[in-house]
Amino acid sequence: MDLSSINWLLLLASLMVAATPILLAGIGELVVEKAGVLNLGVEGMMITGAIAGFAVAVESGSPALGFLGAAVAGAVLSMLFALLTQFALANQVASGLALTLFGLGLSSLMGQSYVGVKPPSTPKLDIPLLSDIPVLGPVLFSHDLMVYFSIALVAATWAFLTKTRAGLTLRAVGENHEAAHALGYKVVAIRCAAIAFGGGCAGLGGAYLSLVRVPQWTEGMTSGAGWIALALVVFASWKPWRVLIGAYLFGGITVLQLNLQAAGLKVPVEYLSMSPYIITIIVLVIMSSGRGRSALGAPASLGRIFHATG
Repeated sequence: MDLSSINWLLLLASLMVAATPILLAGIGELVVEKAGVLNLGVEGMMITGAIAGFAVAVESGSPALGFLGAAVAGAVLSMLFALLTQFALANQVASGLALTLFGLGLSSLMGQSYVGVKPPSTPKLDIPLLSDIPVLGPVLFSHDLMVYFSIALVAATWAFLTKTRAGLTLRAVGENHEAAHALGYKVVAIRCAAIAFGGGCAGLGGAYLSLVRVPQWTEGMTSGAGWIALALVVFASWKPWRVLIGAYLFGGITVLQLNLQAAGLKVPVEYLSMSPYIITIIVLVIMSSGRGRSALGAPASLGRIFHATG
C-alpha cells in the first residue's frame, strides 16, 4: 500500500462535499425529533428531492431552481407523513417506513426519462480573501454555496433551538406534549411545521447528491444516506454541532475508504454498503428502549402519539 499517492488536502475538500447531503438531512431530522416526532422516511424524502431537483434543474437550466424544487418536493412528501401521524394518529415508525418505500417508487417512476441526462453545473463560490490563502484556501473556501449553507444551517438551528422563544416552545412540545398543550401551545401545528422543515432539508440533501456529488440521476442513488442521517441524530445526542461533526466524520470515512482502495489496501466495498443498515438496526434498538433514549438525552415524547383531549 502506497499512502504517498493520497492527496490529503484533496481528501479534505472531498469529505466536505461527501458530508453535505447527510448533514442537510440530519439537521432537518434533528428538528423533527426535537418536536417529538420520529420520521424514518428520510431516505424516501431524499430520493424524491434528488429526482425533483434534478428534473427542475434540467428543465429550467438553473441549479438554484433545482434545489428550491427539491426542498418543496421533500416538504410536500413530508406532509403525507404529517397527515398520517398527526391527524390519522398512525404509528410513526410504520408511517416513516412506508414513506421511504413510497419515495423510492415515486422517484423511480419520475426519473425514467432522466437517466443519462447531464444536469447544469453548480458553480463554486470563491470566498474573497479566504480562498486566496495558500494551500488551505482552495481546499476549504472554494466550494459551492450548498456546502456553506449546510454549515450555516447548523449554526442557525442551534441558535433557534437554544436562543429563541419559538425554539424553546418546540423543545417543550418534544419533551412533554400534554403539558405544552395544557399551556395553550398548538402541538399539532408545531409538529407539522417541524416535519415540513425536515422534509425540505432532506430534499435539499437529495438534490445535492444528484446535482453536485454525482452529478446524474440514478435510481436508488441515495444508497442509505437517509438512514445514516437518521442515525447521526441519535449518535449526536440531538445536538446540532455534533451532527455536523458526525456528518464530516462519516464523509471522511467514505472518501478515505475509496482513497485507501486506490492506494492498494483491499477493503471490501460491501462493508461500507452494509453500514447504513447496521446503523439503522442499532438505532431502532436504542429507540425501542426507554432507558437507552433517556441515557442519550432523547426528547421524552419522541415517537409518542399526541391526542388532544380538550
